Amino acid sequence: MNAKKSPWRALIGLLVIAAVGITTLVIGTFASDASYTPKLALDLEGGTQVILTPKNTAGSDAREVTAEDMAEAINVIRQRVDASGVAEAEISTLGSDSIVVAIPGQANAETLDLIRQSATMRFRPVLAQGYSQAALEQFSQSGAQSGEQSGGSEESQSGEAPQSDEVSQSGAAEVDPETLADEPTQTPENNSDFAWVTERVLYDFENIDCADPEAQAAARNDDPAKPLVACDTEGMQKFILGPADIEGERLKSATAGMIYNQTGQSTGKWGVNLELDAEGTEQFAAVSQRLYDFHKANENDNRGRFAVVLDGSVIVAPNMNVPISDGKAQIEGNFTASSASALANQLSFGSLPLNFEVQTEQQISATLGANHLEKGIWAGIIGLILVVLWMLWQYRGLTLVSAGSLIVAAGLTYLAITLLSWLMGYRLSLPGVVGLIVAVGITADSFIVYFERIRDEVRDGRPLADAVETGWKRARRTVMISDAVNLVAAVVLYLLAVGGVQGFAFTLGLTTIIDLVVIFLFTHPLMSLLMRTRFFGEGHKWSGLDPEHLGAKSGAVYAGRGRVLHPKHPGEGRPERGKSLAERKRESVTVSDTAQEAGDAQ
Repeated sequence: MNAKKSPWRALIGLLVIAAVGITTLVIGTFASDASYTPKLALDLEGGTQVILTPKNTAGSDAREVTAEDMAEAINVIRQRVDASGVAEAEISTLGSDSIVVAIPGQANAETLDLIRQSATMRFRPVLAQGYSQAALEQFSQSGAQSGEQSGGSEESQSGEAPQSDEVSQSGAAEVDPETLADEPTQTPENNSDFAWVTERVLYDFENIDCADPEAQAAARNDDPAKPLVACDTEGMQKFILGPADIEGERLKSATAGMIYNQTGQSTGKWGVNLELDAEGTEQFAAVSQRLYDFHKANENDNRGRFAVVLDGSVIVAPNMNVPISDGKAQIEGNFTASSASALANQLSFGSLPLNFEVQTEQQISATLGANHLEKGIWAGIIGLILVVLWMLWQYRGLTLVSAGSLIVAAGLTYLAITLLSWLMGYRLSLPGVVGLIVAVGITADSFIVYFERIRDEVRDGRPLADAVETGWKRARRTVMISDAVNLVAAVVLYLLAVGGVQGFAFTLGLTTIIDLVVIFLFTHPLMSLLMRTRFFGEGHKWSGLDPEHLGAKSGAVYAGRGRVLHPKHPGEGRPERGKSLAERKRESVTVSDTAQEAGDAQ
């Protein structure tokens, strides 16, 4: 049987998809921490609420914590919470001096300790730099695109990624890291000495995944006296860094401003100005001279750079272009006013010896959210019942198809959300429930478009079997365009919105994709199978496809090849064969010629 005409292939494909999902969930429940129910967000489940107050521990002469510092503290805590795998956490300010962190469910001790941990900033020398897997893929894609546009004749457009330092260890990914040497084989001369690059450091450098939050979590607990493997905040570069030269608290101030040349004229570029305290000035003078010597000897030597590491991530790693003895440095680059201000705020925050003091820590209930969830479920059930009743009144027997499709869509949606809760940490929020309720109308709308297309074909005199296939060809494009519009709206809303609105956009987009899967792999194949039964195939009056009830044109029957059979008179025998399109065209030409001859005779 032709695969295009066989509805069983589509139904079996849908069954395979569902079976794979269910099997994965069952295996995950026994072998991992999966569950048969989706995880709920803070507004539906409750959780743990911690109120933190950042305190400057530098003493009485320390500056006060500013609003910019609070914003950076929130960013740091958010990165920590995301790295721990917790989703749908709420982090906000309380007044002007406190931060509220609300975590769904029962937070474990490790997550709470991570939240309370103080943020630290250190200045470390760069020993080597490489590119993450995400960066290499991006370089490869951009190179391939430019190669296609230019024919690939230019060497610079070959699609190869920029070269990183020659630090590698053959077969490092196949060895046990615990057996690798973690101490220098010889005493390093200074913090920029390659002797710090041990076998274990090489292994960590080659195998670090900058897209994995756990990699940043490991770098966060760095020892200032030892080398460090870390990624930048964008996850595009990875570094081998020497022991810390200067602690962040030695930074006195960091401000964004215009860069001026030696004559005092503005260059039109933005930079970040750093000023260190007395102790930091003395330390930085020796460090800058060492780094400058490496940079002067070889501009491509990464040991001429220093990295600023904040909370385990490299926020900037500039070259040392000149020795600095007065403790006043300037970071230059492709900065804009906003990016320079952002970097200055990060450095200012990192320079504070902050300690997050816990004011309160308590469990919060979800009584209000649970009440709303119950009402939301009832609203969805009532809406589903009303849709089915309306379909029964309007489409009669076709309600079997629509109700079955709604049930399949609901099952696939529940399975998808449960799997995402396990695999991605997704949590269903109250706005997400609203998105699921709206999905009932979106799915029903697809059925209505399909059924009405079929009915239009029946009204035009097509046999029911042909009407189903022709109606599907006309309806599927409309359904795809409609769902595409909904999907684009969901994506835009998810990217531009924040908080609970993202939960609504996510479920709306998910259910839109499932709607396409259901109508292509279940609704249309089921209709094709039902047309093989007498009840639907012969147009029973309760099937919803009765030609007489739909007002088919004079009992006309489509005979193929552009011909339609029409009855001679009402109630008289079999319909006579109608003329084909070609016959009608020849007849019109003959009539036109006859009229022309009559005019010439006059």
